[in-house]
Amino acid sequence: MKKQINTSKAREVKDLVKAMPYFTVESLSCLDVKEYYLKIILSRLRERGEIVSLKRGIYVSGEYLNQVKSRNTWNEYMEFLCGVLYAPSYLSLEYVLNEDNILSESSFGFSMISTKKTSTIKNELGSFHYHNIKEDLFSGFKTEEKGSFLIYKATTGKALFDFLYLRKNIISDESFLSSLRINKDQIGEDAFQEFKKYVEIEASKKMKKIAEFYAS
Repeated sequence: MKKQINTSKAREVKDLVKAMPYFTVESLSCLDVKEYYLKIILSRLRERGEIVSLKRGIYVSGEYLNQVKSRNTWNEYMEFLCGVLYAPSYLSLEYVLNEDNILSESSFGFSMISTKKTSTIKNELGSFHYHNIKEDLFSGFKTEEKGSFLIYKATTGKALFDFLYLRKNIISDESFLSSLRINKDQIGEDAFQEFKKYVEIEASKKMKKIAEFYAS
């Protein structure tokens, strides 16, 4: 038999988290409730659809998600979550290149760069794909403030570099590069110069050869 939860304590939890973009058990430490019992309350609230588990130990209330939808800030919230679920990380790759009309095929989910190991997080809100990169290449992103959300997103040039860098070992020739469906005319001179800057930092012959293809 499932243990019943105290309705007033559950209401306290809901009232506390309804304005939080995400929360953890530690976020509820101000309540006079033991941690093991808080976990029981959260489990029951999740079963009732009143909170959503974003990943193990991180949650958001259904009420907060409804507020985001009503304010038409869903995409901004999702971009913000990308940096919360797996830090440090920044939006890049297909997500940014699609946003800038450089990839001619749509991507699904959110694609990020991180110094941590490659990982995918899936929850009720979507799919979040994180790709590992060396620490000396973990740069070229900006911090955007959209309402109350801080979002970390690669510049166009860095997103292009990240996209090609992660594929450099499987890129065999120019026909393979053509198959990637990158719209060269959409890259822009400033973005291309930044792309070349990271090619020089990375300093491999393979990336320099790839840069020559896109310069032609």
